[in-house]
Amino acid sequence: MFRFPLVRFGLSCVAMFSVCLFSQGQWTRPAGPAGSVDMSAGNSKISLRVLVESPAETNTELQIICLFRSDPSNTLHGSLAEIDQKMKGLLDRIRQPNLFAGELGETLLILPPPGTLAARRLFIVGLGDSATFTPARMEFVGAIVYRETVRLGISQPYFAPTILDGGVTKFSTGEVAEQFVSGFRRAAHTNRLLREAGAGQPDAIESLTFLAGALHATTTLEGIEKAVASEASPGSP
Repeated sequence: MFRFPLVRFGLSCVAMFSVCLFSQGQWTRPAGPAGSVDMSAGNSKISLRVLVESPAETNTELQIICLFRSDPSNTLHGSLAEIDQKMKGLLDRIRQPNLFAGELGETLLILPPPGTLAARRLFIVGLGDSATFTPARMEFVGAIVYRETVRLGISQPYFAPTILDGGVTKFSTGEVAEQFVSGFRRAAHTNRLLREAGAGQPDAIESLTFLAGALHATTTLEGIEKAVASEASPGSP
């Protein structure tokens, strides 16, 4: 969960990790300062960093989160409860089957009113039924996030899967991150092919910030590394 009792994270104490998502050849992990892991790859196109920060606190043009199917049993925890509180209960009010149902792939763009969230836009992706959720769904979510970010013309989006804060705790954040990054890069490769044929949208994305709780940042990074290693292997798209 994104909870930081008794401590307010500032720029000086936020843990950040970075990795290049798209490259030719193998990535390397050079030595970095304590508390950070830096990775680089030749011909990188989009970089990703893992940031320990709550999506309720991010100062960004686009903050992306996920919500399970709108059902009374799927209560909000951690950062999702923080977002709902900052937005004066708006998340709970829209989480209705006849409003935002939270079905897998359903999306909603919110413009947070002044004085609520620091993020200028909040984008929500539905995850469907929480009882049957598996990390494989995040591959689909990753593709949605890439395509919607491109459509909105955002260069530095922030993403928080909010699986744990949605009440599902039996999967590691690494499993979730690996599937998400795989879907994100699949959509990016598809759009690159379309652009080369003169039929794709311009891609303004420079970096993607993946949010994780302090206890899960390393596991999240390991999942991303797996997705990157799979991309760099022979036969990858």
